[in-house]
Amino acid sequence: MGLQNAPFSAPEYTRRIARTRAAMDKAGLDAIFVTDPSNQAWLTGYDGWSFYVHQGVILTMEGEPVWWGRYMDSIGAGRTCWMGADSIHGYADNYVQSTVRHPMQDLAGHLRRLGLAKARIGVEMENYYYSAKAHEVLKTELPDARLADATALVNWQRLVKSGEEIAFIRNAAKISEKVVRTAIEKAEPGLRKNDLVAEIYHAAITGVDDLWGDYPAIVPLTPSGLDATAAHLTWNGDPMRAGEATFFELSGCYRRYHAPLCRTVYLGTPPAEMREAEKAQIEGIEAGLDAARAGNRTSDIANAFLGVLKKYGIKREGRMGYPVGLSYPPDWGERTASIRTEDDTVLEPGMVFHFMPALWMESWGLETTETILITETGPAQAFCTIERKLFVKP
Repeated sequence: MGLQNAPFSAPEYTRRIARTRAAMDKAGLDAIFVTDPSNQAWLTGYDGWSFYVHQGVILTMEGEPVWWGRYMDSIGAGRTCWMGADSIHGYADNYVQSTVRHPMQDLAGHLRRLGLAKARIGVEMENYYYSAKAHEVLKTELPDARLADATALVNWQRLVKSGEEIAFIRNAAKISEKVVRTAIEKAEPGLRKNDLVAEIYHAAITGVDDLWGDYPAIVPLTPSGLDATAAHLTWNGDPMRAGEATFFELSGCYRRYHAPLCRTVYLGTPPAEMREAEKAQIEGIEAGLDAARAGNRTSDIANAFLGVLKKYGIKREGRMGYPVGLSYPPDWGERTASIRTEDDTVLEPGMVFHFMPALWMESWGLETTETILITETGPAQAFCTIERKLFVKP
């Protein structure tokens, strides 16, 4: 494919690899094997729905990254990665879901040919895409190598976004606004939830003007009524009903970059306690945004929000946000810093978070969230412009 057709510029990929190698050097690693598809894409541009089989990127202290995976997917790597053909390798299909051989045997051969048979190699131990079996086989095949836990090593290098990345997130935010507006406008008593989600998907994939929509890393979360007292429920075929709140936890996606946005709609007249919680939530979000300044900590955002809730007599536990950007299923979070009281990550300009101070109560849920950018000076900026409120429809 070549750099001239890659999603980002040559200096951008140079920046990413330099940051990663500095982290590798600090960790005493000779190489890393990266299986998280978001990390693979961040380093190489690889973009394909192939993360259900073993694949990854090998990065040493010099030269191009090496993409390794199933042979049929190596064709896609050639279409999406910025590196040359010599840096793309595919293993035979008889390794796939075999009971007599394992893809890590093929990977070990590549690592030996790269002179890494006795090297200290970092692997992503706490990762959806790197199995216990894979680790066991790799250790057996490379008995003289030292496999070290490099979980989130690359993820942490992604925390501060470049200008090119922020531009992609702004594009995703435009799609997020369209998606959430569609959900609010279409919601009405009697509409089957699956039909509403079909409208949401249509809005997400058609995108905005010439900005085409990609598939989000999390499916639409659209629970209503008592289902909205729980996080992470999806949809069913039930009709929407008067007297119920539905929260929409959604994100537009542009070239794998996300800008999550949540709003809640109530069909009918909301109870007084929900209105009071709405006031607390919105005031708390404002306090959190004001605390989200470069030099402060992620815990400062959480404490500012919780301080407002305490004033209203509302108790909330758990984290209130996480970094977002480039992601693949099953999660659009980056799995590094968290907006919570015990996390003291120092905020830097260019960091992007989904500030997610949702309230899940005994009989209803209320989600109003923003994707925010930490700026050089002043409070954080929200990427989206949809009014922060409980949307009420008769």
